[in-house]
Amino acid sequence: MQYIEKKKFIKINLKILCIIIFLIGLIWHILFKLKQINSTKVCICTIGKKENLYIREFLNFYRNYGVDKIFLYDNNDINNEKFEDVILDFINDGFVEIINFRGILGAHYIAQQDCYKKNYQNYNWLIFYDIDEFIHLRNFNNIKKYLIRKRFNKCEIIQLNWIFHTDNNLLYYDNRSLFKRFPKIEKKAKERKKGVKMGIKSILRGNIKTIIYDIHFLNSSLISCDGFGNIRFLNKFYTNITDFRFNYIDHFYTKSTNEFINKITRGSATRGFDEKFKIERIRNYFILNDISLEKINIFKNRTKYNLSNIILKKNN
Repeated sequence: MQYIEKKKFIKINLKILCIIIFLIGLIWHILFKLKQINSTKVCICTIGKKENLYIREFLNFYRNYGVDKIFLYDNNDINNEKFEDVILDFINDGFVEIINFRGILGAHYIAQQDCYKKNYQNYNWLIFYDIDEFIHLRNFNNIKKYLIRKRFNKCEIIQLNWIFHTDNNLLYYDNRSLFKRFPKIEKKAKERKKGVKMGIKSILRGNIKTIIYDIHFLNSSLISCDGFGNIRFLNKFYTNITDFRFNYIDHFYTKSTNEFINKITRGSATRGFDEKFKIERIRNYFILNDISLEKINIFKNRTKYNLSNIILKKNN
């Protein structure tokens, strides 16, 4: 009888011991992860022109995602709007640093180089996204939890594909968030098969000295991975399609019709006021979005472009 009771006592104690060991291991794992998260530094390098209506949403989004700092290159015209007028609180608390690139044409490449050279030793990861690009990580509410995983240990650059949001058939700006205004995505985005070329943007590991700058791929010789940590080979700024169920970039490329016209008339941070590039952008707009008489009339009233050839090319 005593032997049986002793055996039960030992068995119970072993269970308690196993539970204690498990809890110690769990606590250690949580503390280790917290230490990793707290020691990982992530920044964003971005450039903006006439973005005062949208910049607060961008900043709030990435602050909530755990980004430590945003370096915002102000590429407005000399006498145009100033970011300080709408985001002074973000500047004062140190989350945003404004770099004066006002009045510089084709400044995107220069801004990237400047941002990386000044900050690559201070941050573990540097993100190169525009103000209309929002990272989507389905299973993570903090970007650091996503980046510290072992699957990215060999990755020097992480490439995520765009998923384009349509204009939602809205003609003009209103002050709702982008996600509420433009929930619809390009119809064929999730139907594309492996091997189809898709645009990408980069998350670059810090402490890499030699970088060949480009808005999308930054350096073709780096070890490049997709959003799952799989090594991928790049063809300029294209890569094979990633899995849009989990990791991608919500790209609000057009917004409403009137906002899109504002976008093309302000000039490009890469190509300035290149007319061919403007026409290419207009063509992309009508590829992504439905055609309507209202949209065509807005274009006619606000631009000098004859849309007939552009729309015909879309239909063909």
